[in-house]
Amino acid sequence: MAVTNDLVTDQRVNKICLSLHSENYEVLLVGRKLSDSPELPQLPYKTKRLRLCFNKGALFYAFFNIQLFFFLLFHKTDIITANDLDTLPACYFAACLKNKSLVYDSHEYFTEVPEIQNKKLVKKIWTSIESYIFPKLKNVSTVCQSIADVYNKKYNVPVKVIKNVPIPSIEVNTTKPEKPEAWKDKKIIIYQGAVNLGRGLELMIETMPLLNNFIFIIIGGGDIIEDLRKKIIDLDLNNKVILLGKLHYSKLQSYTRIADCGFSLEEAIGLNYYYAPPNKLFDYIHASIPFIVSDLPEMRRIVETYKIGEILVERNPDSLAKCINKLLETSIDEQRYANAKKNSLGIMKKKLYFHCTNNLLKKQNDGNKVLEKQRY
Repeated sequence: MAVTNDLVTDQRVNKICLSLHSENYEVLLVGRKLSDSPELPQLPYKTKRLRLCFNKGALFYAFFNIQLFFFLLFHKTDIITANDLDTLPACYFAACLKNKSLVYDSHEYFTEVPEIQNKKLVKKIWTSIESYIFPKLKNVSTVCQSIADVYNKKYNVPVKVIKNVPIPSIEVNTTKPEKPEAWKDKKIIIYQGAVNLGRGLELMIETMPLLNNFIFIIIGGGDIIEDLRKKIIDLDLNNKVILLGKLHYSKLQSYTRIADCGFSLEEAIGLNYYYAPPNKLFDYIHASIPFIVSDLPEMRRIVETYKIGEILVERNPDSLAKCINKLLETSIDEQRYANAKKNSLGIMKKKLYFHCTNNLLKKQNDGNKVLEKQRY
């Protein structure tokens, strides 16, 4: 299993690894090691973090794929899984040279992420890589039907949908845990995820002066973290907006469960955000907290299908403040959220998250292992 992150916050890949491990596969998850990467907790599967000379930009992606390619070339494996386009070149060429099976799990519509929309050369390079490799793939999954439809239409390759919902074995106590003493009398708004452009974080910070007795917790790291720090200082919100940085996913739920409200206010910057079904929504449902979302197709689908959450139509501080106050001042229909949580758990029990099959590999009469037709 290959990723470009440091393995600390990637819940989807952890779930895949746990699912594979539960089916008696020997799993090795390969990522990278950063100077500030915390130690990983003990896991039932193996991990390897590569050290690189470059940590961002074109040189990072180039050298990571070169290093990953040689790592894969000289390590025994039956199946190689590329998680996202930024690991696909190394995984594809290693799988071809070794005549091994390749699985591609696209966590997003990579060529439409906001970070590269104004970088024409960068976008052209990634689009060229995708256009060359994708039509040759046989085993592909992604996070929602909208992105699956786009890939299928574009490359005529069948794509499975595997939603990134919480692991069904986790049982959440319906009793809300106590808030820390310092936050006890406050309403808590939480954001968890990448701190990047177009996530609605600036809008939420600008809304905080309009909300009385609220604090806003941001959990995650990313490209705009320093910009947010400056904005918090400029608006004198040090006591109302708290940056907790990156937390391992094993610690995340304890913060999600004490929150009063979550949000996922991605902007329609590129088709990736437009079609996104953010992972955090499933975590909010699992923790039984209400949330507000952008008026985008997949998020609207979740809210309307499971009758949970509110949709923000006008993106401005006044409208967002009114939406939050309405959501929290109105008596929350507990049965409504209980039903939504039940529906979410129902999805998980149907195994729409990645779950390998017992006979993913079988031996042919000649003794060679080949990949069966994928069944998720």
